[in-house]
Amino acid sequence: MSGHTFAICIKNEDYEVSLELRKLYEVLPDPQGETLGMVRVVDESGEDYLYPQAFFVRLNLPAMVEEQVLLAA
Repeated sequence: MSGHTFAICIKNEDYEVSLELRKLYEVLPDPQGETLGMVRVVDESGEDYLYPQAFFVRLNLPAMVEEQVLLAA
């Protein structure tokens, strides 16, 4: 297991500049944020911020795909 988690954006209401629909985002660990129903992702600004969990669907990527995603970042 690589320790990287990814999610696809399915909603961006009120965050159209920060989040692109259908785009893959890296999820960063934030246990406190998760207890509040939030998820921390690196958004379009290149910084990490908390967003509602309902805006994303987490994905389990095959190792080869994950490697290519990380190399492209």
